[in-house]
Amino acid sequence: MTTAVAAPFRFFSLQVVRTRRLGPSLVRVTFGGDDLQYFFSDGRDQSLSLFLPHPGQSEPQVPLEFGDGWWQGWRELPDDVRAVMRSYTLRALRRNPDEIDIDFVLHTPAGPASHWASRAAAGDRVLLLGPAIADNRAIRFRPADDTDLVVIWGDETAVPAVSAILESLPAGTRARVWLEVHDAGDIQDLETDADAEITWLVQEEAVSAIRAAQLPPANHPYVWIAGESGSVKALRRHFVQERGVDRRRVTFVGYWRQGLTEEQLRAQE
Repeated sequence: MTTAVAAPFRFFSLQVVRTRRLGPSLVRVTFGGDDLQYFFSDGRDQSLSLFLPHPGQSEPQVPLEFGDGWWQGWRELPDDVRAVMRSYTLRALRRNPDEIDIDFVLHTPAGPASHWASRAAAGDRVLLLGPAIADNRAIRFRPADDTDLVVIWGDETAVPAVSAILESLPAGTRARVWLEVHDAGDIQDLETDADAEITWLVQEEAVSAIRAAQLPPANHPYVWIAGESGSVKALRRHFVQERGVDRRRVTFVGYWRQGLTEEQLRAQE
């Protein structure tokens, strides 16, 4: 039995339905479970917290019986018992049957989440901390109504979010998009009704590529950048200081930081 945390978020007990390799570095894991009838999201860059078991465990260890005190209880569990927690973006939500997709980047050497995803099989159990209300504060992509150009950059960890964002854009929206991946095999065909120009960068320095790019003229651009924290900060500085974009119209999210695990990154927050 799951428990509420703090509205609009709650825990969902899920299991793997199937997996599919999207490329050399990407695998899509589809999850199902009765709890998903209570999962609601408007999509876009919906952030989620996924709790994974350690090797040899049948399910992730999170003390849900502590109610709102689960976080402290989870932190106090031994390192080799406490569930691995990682942040991911919802790739897709479907009904009838209720399913969600989460795309994982496979690293070498593999961290615990990459290791789990590379071996995930139908029936494997996880816990998800996610939204019970469709429009929630874990959705960051929010262009103003007067936006006349959407500018996006993301590395391979942001490809799921960017894919979902592009699918959400209405016809006629002008968008300029850069996506950075390590392997050309990870390039995907993305669907959108927007007037979007999508550039894939394969092992190419993002800031230099974007600095050299000519953007369409716009009076009210909106910029969304996500991925490795150092690149995100450099690109935010470029758009605000060099291109003169109003900083209030720039959304930036560091999904990871070079050389740090997620645990180390959280410890610095």
